[in-house]
Amino acid sequence: MNANKKNHTSVKESVVEEPCEDKAQSKIGDDDVSANEHNQVETEQDLTEDVDVSEPDIEPDTTQEENEETDEDLAVNLEKSEKEVVKAQDHLMRVSAEFENYKKRSLRDFEGFKKFANESLIKDLLPVVDNLQRALESSESNESPDNGIIEGVSLTLKEILKLLEKYSVRQIEAVGTAFDPNLHEAAMQEEVEDKPHNTVLKEFQKGYTMHDRLLRPAMVVVSKAKSNGNESEKNGKK
Repeated sequence: MNANKKNHTSVKESVVEEPCEDKAQSKIGDDDVSANEHNQVETEQDLTEDVDVSEPDIEPDTTQEENEETDEDLAVNLEKSEKEVVKAQDHLMRVSAEFENYKKRSLRDFEGFKKFANESLIKDLLPVVDNLQRALESSESNESPDNGIIEGVSLTLKEILKLLEKYSVRQIEAVGTAFDPNLHEAAMQEEVEDKPHNTVLKEFQKGYTMHDRLLRPAMVVVSKAKSNGNESEKNGKK
């Protein structure tokens, strides 16, 4: 019996002690909740202090004035830009015209250079032609000419003249024409009655042109009218 009482008493004690532990744990939980609430209140107070609730400064409305100034600036800049565009177009037209003139001048100079590139060589070749022509003239006056040589010289002269014609080199026909100082060079004058004054009578040396440019003038003899003094002398003798 005593043993049973002891056991029963120990069971009660254990039953009585359990509620005390639960109360301690619930008290700790309540303390945590109150600490959290306190921290939340302090945080809200800090946020409230940080927020600036002062009224904003009211500035005067200058938008309209700024817009008016901007429109004036735009008008001035537009006028300035239009003047610059007109100036640039005028400059471009001038440069374009100058470039076109340069191209035409360069083309003309190149064509002239191409035409007369062989002028010096042809001038040096003309004395050879003169010698061949003199050889033929002397052979004609010879009583016993060598026909083989004459024929060879004649063929050579013809080939050279044909080559000169290929480069637009032409002989100046002078005999029987009026004296032209642009084409002829008067070596002497001769008084004649049956020819007009300043008529080419003879050629000492043939002249040549190249593309209508004078290479060498023809050296000629020009007619001259007889003076009245000679006629009066003749009449006095009679």
